[in-house]
Amino acid sequence: MKSPRDVVLVDGVRTPLAKAGTKLKKVHPAELGKVALKQLIAQTNLDVQTVEEVIIGNTGNPVDSVNISRVIALNAGIPLSASAYTVHRNCASGLESISNGFEKIKSGTMEVVVAGGAESMSQMPTLLPQKFQDIYEKLFAAKGPKQALPLLWKLFQADLKQIKALLQGNMRDEYFPKISVMEGLTDPFVGINMGQTAEILAKEWGLSREVQDRFALRSHLLASKATKEGRMREEITPVYLAPEYKELVSEDFGPRENQTIEALTKLRPFFDKATGTITAGNSCPITDGAAMVLLMSREKAEAMGYKPLARIRSYGFAGLEPERMGLGPVYSTPLALKRAGLTMNDIGLIELNEAFAAQVLSCQKAFDSDKFAQEKLGLTAKVGEVRDEILNVNGGAIALGHPIGVTGTRITLTTAKEMKRRNVQFGLATLCIGGGQGGSIILENEG
Repeated sequence: MKSPRDVVLVDGVRTPLAKAGTKLKKVHPAELGKVALKQLIAQTNLDVQTVEEVIIGNTGNPVDSVNISRVIALNAGIPLSASAYTVHRNCASGLESISNGFEKIKSGTMEVVVAGGAESMSQMPTLLPQKFQDIYEKLFAAKGPKQALPLLWKLFQADLKQIKALLQGNMRDEYFPKISVMEGLTDPFVGINMGQTAEILAKEWGLSREVQDRFALRSHLLASKATKEGRMREEITPVYLAPEYKELVSEDFGPRENQTIEALTKLRPFFDKATGTITAGNSCPITDGAAMVLLMSREKAEAMGYKPLARIRSYGFAGLEPERMGLGPVYSTPLALKRAGLTMNDIGLIELNEAFAAQVLSCQKAFDSDKFAQEKLGLTAKVGEVRDEILNVNGGAIALGHPIGVTGTRITLTTAKEMKRRNVQFGLATLCIGGGQGGSIILENEG
């Protein structure tokens, strides 16, 4: 039954997604967010004076835009009077922004909220080793050339040692620089990176290298098909590249139409070189991009003449062992289903973020396991089957990429638009979260 306080997703848009270090590498994440938000305002013909808050997910917080949400909002023309804040829940930051907006509207606190995510994985900083930081700290405090010159000499020597460590590939050397994105993708609680967690799942669920590579191939072929047939174009706004603004990026820079199983098979394991099965080919690339959605109460949307894409029925977040973080969706989805008053049998479309092929395939097995449900979830029976024909029907992050703070918004938007095309009543968007969590959101087609 419809209610005036229902929270509806009016519309949404995203930029193309580009693998870090490629087409969008020089575009500031605040600029990516501005491009997406300005397009959202234009295509909805939104009166910006009605926007009460902007909530943006972001994990690689740029030092020149500490509250990136506020920067994006003001640059996109949102009034000074509207508040803005940034959220960080690792891979689900873009979903966290939507859940925050949902709560503000559902409670009656607000009527119109913009939620989204913006991320430049290309511009994650390189962290100076501690040895360098110690010298710089003393150098800044030096009084005169007499104190500074010995420190500058030490800095020069440290620089030579860093070059030596780089040439030798000795990542454990105290002078070796740290890439913040790689540090961030390592779990501090269990001391392993996200790829290693996927290796754990692959072994525990008996997933062969072949089945993972075939899933990766599926992702590329489906994403390429969706791009070729124009379905992706419905959610993408192009980005013009500075400084001339003559070149534009209008499509995702990742899906490979000519990808083959033979090419994927040739890739070597990346995280466990001796016995592993996780490769760069059956993992998602780190990516740059932004996505925005417009949320309103049903009452406000109707008063402003909008016909929304979908109603947000519910959402859920849950925790689990960090070393098995890839199973997060299996933990969070039962919460979202219960809050929506639905079962998995009611769901006609699923977007499950493809951090790794092994992670998605493990989730499929766990969703369909009575034993797992009883032992891990405290349920009497399995959550329900995740059928291939309704899963990631336009490909997923293995092809498109995973801009960490954006993906939660991206999969929500993709689900809502595909539900409309297929006339599916209920859809689920879900993803695993680094650190051992899962996030899920359930949408209902507004017809």
